[in-house]
Amino acid sequence: MKHQTLDQLQAVAEVESFAAYPAMTRNQRIERWAELLEQNPTRCLGALPGTEYMNREARDRSRGAGTPLTVAFEDPVLRAMGLNDDTYGEAKRFFE
Repeated sequence: MKHQTLDQLQAVAEVESFAAYPAMTRNQRIERWAELLEQNPTRCLGALPGTEYMNREARDRSRGAGTPLTVAFEDPVLRAMGLNDDTYGEAKRFFE
């Protein structure tokens, strides 16, 4: 592998910054999620059924189509900030 400076790379390729979006605080991530949910107020969203009866491991793995968690995961900005999937556990980790 040949080492090249950023200037050298930009001469032969389109170079994009890894951080395409500025870092977001917890409150900013939650506000963005709320804005995404508000964009379509008539959309019918579902809950994850039975989470109160699941053990922690099962609850953390639970997911469902058409939930507020899927709305968050469909957003490229939140994914770029580190949201890895639309499970309960991942949303808890990401938004805490």
